[in-house]
Amino acid sequence: MKSKPQKPWMKRAVNSAQKGIRRLDGGPFGAAIIRQGKAIAVTHNTVLKNQDATCHAEMNAIRIACRKLKRFDLSDCVIYSTTEPCPMCFSAIHWARIPRLIFGTKIQDVQKRGFHELSIPSKKMKSHGKSSVVITAGFMRKECLQLLRLWDCQPMKQVY
Repeated sequence: MKSKPQKPWMKRAVNSAQKGIRRLDGGPFGAAIIRQGKAIAVTHNTVLKNQDATCHAEMNAIRIACRKLKRFDLSDCVIYSTTEPCPMCFSAIHWARIPRLIFGTKIQDVQKRGFHELSIPSKKMKSHGKSSVVITAGFMRKECLQLLRLWDCQPMKQVY
């Protein structure tokens, strides 16, 4: 799991987030789970569509990957997320045993837009929880910030 982050995988997460923005069914967030050079799950946030506060992009991706692989243990996978996972999502990444997290924007970037995020960074969650998840922050940050700017322009957007 020491390989460099791969732009095509983050682009898949970004593209999924763009779909969510256009549909207004979640928010400006996307995630992709990769296993052995193949995308296992690529999805976006569907909180509004499903009226379920747990339907964050990372949670949706973990659910899809577990169903596809028929197991909860995703220790041979990597997760890409357009924004730093919230504590719920980071915990799910840890519990699913995903060894590597790669994300673009930070929690503070979405808090500025009114999202009801807890201010607990992934590195702090990792440290306090003694998690072994390897974190790469700020990957393709410019492209991920562009998602937030696109969201800012949506007249019917709803923050949660």
